[in-house]
Amino acid sequence: MLRRSGVGILGGLLLFAAFEPIALPWLLPFGVACFAWALRDLSAPRAGLIGLCFGVSFYFTHIYWMSESIGTDAWLALAGIEAAFYGVLGALAPLLRRLPAWPLWMAAAWATMETVRSGWPFSGMPWGRLAFASIDTPAAPAVAWVGMTGLSFLLALLGFTLAAVAEDRARLRICAVVATLAVLVLPALLSYDVEESGKATVAVVQGNVPGPGNNILYDPLGVTENHVAATVDLATRVEQGDSPAPDFVLWPENSTASDPFSDSEVNAGIQRAVDAIRVPVVVGGMVSEGYDHVLNQGIVWDPVSGPGERYTKHHPVPYGEYIPFRDIWDPEFGQLALISRDMKSGTRTDPLDIAGIPVADAICFDVAYDDVMPAQVRDGAELLVVQTSNASFINTFQIEQQFAITRLRAIEAGRWLTVASTNGRTGVIDPDGSVVATAGIRTTAVLVEEVGLSTGLTPAMWLGPWPTRLLMMMTLGALAAGVVAYRRQRENDTDPLPERIEEPEGA
Repeated sequence: MLRRSGVGILGGLLLFAAFEPIALPWLLPFGVACFAWALRDLSAPRAGLIGLCFGVSFYFTHIYWMSESIGTDAWLALAGIEAAFYGVLGALAPLLRRLPAWPLWMAAAWATMETVRSGWPFSGMPWGRLAFASIDTPAAPAVAWVGMTGLSFLLALLGFTLAAVAEDRARLRICAVVATLAVLVLPALLSYDVEESGKATVAVVQGNVPGPGNNILYDPLGVTENHVAATVDLATRVEQGDSPAPDFVLWPENSTASDPFSDSEVNAGIQRAVDAIRVPVVVGGMVSEGYDHVLNQGIVWDPVSGPGERYTKHHPVPYGEYIPFRDIWDPEFGQLALISRDMKSGTRTDPLDIAGIPVADAICFDVAYDDVMPAQVRDGAELLVVQTSNASFINTFQIEQQFAITRLRAIEAGRWLTVASTNGRTGVIDPDGSVVATAGIRTTAVLVEEVGLSTGLTPAMWLGPWPTRLLMMMTLGALAAGVVAYRRQRENDTDPLPERIEEPEGA
C-alpha cells in the first residue's frame, strides 16, 4: 500500500509539472497513467485513499499561488476540497476497471469528475483541467473540435491507454493505441479555421498598479488615473498620426476599484478618457448593489450616451470574492475578514454591443468556465475580450496558468481575443492561440492591434454542452455496468463448488 501511495503521489506531481510554471505537457499522460497503475486490483476504500494522495500532491501544488496571494487558509480549504474529487474517482475506479476497454470508461469518468468539480460546490474551481495544459502542443487544435471537456477526455484516454499497455493487456494494446491516435492526432492535424467576416482595431490598456503592485486597493484612485492617462496619451498619438484610431478601448477588471457611478472623481476620470479618445471604452468597475453586495462589471462607456451595456462576472470566487453561507458564519480572520460584501453572480449570455461589434466578455476566472464565452459566441459574438486584474497574483505562476487558458479559448471559439490586465498579462491572441502582442508584467502599456471578426462556429461551439453530456452518460452507464459485473463476480465467488462424483472402478 505504501508503494501504491508513492506512485499516486508521483503521478500528481507529474501532472503538476505539466502545467505552468514548469510547463512540461508531455508529462501529463504519464501522470494519469500513474493514477491508473496505482489503483489496479485494489478495493474501493483503498483505491479512494490512493486517489486522494494523487489529488493532494497535484492540487496543493497546482494552486499553491493561492497561499501566497489570497491566504494560507483559503488555499488549504480550496485545495482540500478539490483533492477530494480525485479520491472519489479513485474509489469508483475498481468498478470501471472491470469492464472491457476500461481506459475509455476511466477517461469519461475523469472528464466527468472535472466537470462536476468545476461547478460544485458553490461555483466550483475549474483550474487543473487536463485540457488547460495542452497549449503549444499538437493536441491544442483539437479543442476547436471537441471543446475543453472533450479534450480533457482525449488526454485522459491517452494516459489510461499508456497504463493499459504497461499492464500488458494484449487485447487493448493495439486497438486502444490506434483509437487514441485517431481521435487525438487527426483532429490536431486538421486545425479548424473560421473565416473572417470583417476587421476591427482594438486598443488594450494595461495601466499598471501603484505601490507594490500586488494590491489593487493600495491606491485605487491611482489605478484609475493610470488607465485614464494611458488612454488620453493614446488619443494624443492618434491625433498626431502616430497610432491608428481604435474602434474601442478595453480596460481591465478593477481599473476602477470603486463604484464609477457613485465616486465622482472616478466618474470624471472615465469621462475625460472617453472624451479624449472619442470611441467607447469598456471599463472594469466594482459597482455597489445595495449595502451588502457588489457587482464586478464590464461597462461599455460611450462618448455620447455614457455608460450603457454591461457584463457582470458570472463566477465570483468563493472565499475570495464572497463568503458562502455568510448568514450562518461570518469569518473575521485572515484574508477572509477583508471580504466585507459578497459579490453577486451575473447571468448575461448575449454579447455586448461595442461600437456595433458583438463582443463576448469574460472577467478574470470566468475565462476558465465553459458556460461563459461559448454561450456568447453561439449568440453571435464575433470577438472575445477578457478583463482581468490579477494584481493579487502578480508575483505568482497563476498569471501564466490563466493566460494559457485564455489562449485555448481563442482556439476553441475560432476567434481573435484581447485580454486586458491591470499589470499583467495583457495580450492580443489570434484564433490559433498565437500571441500577436503582449505587455510586460508591472508596466504601463497600450496595445493597438487590428483583429479579425468572425461569425462562423467551430465544431466545439456548434456542439456546445453535448460532449459533456455524452461523457456524463457514458460514465453513469459504465458505473452501472461495473456494479453488475461486481455482483456477478461476488455471486460466482460465493457459489458452492459441485460435489465430485466418484466413478466406479473399471469404468
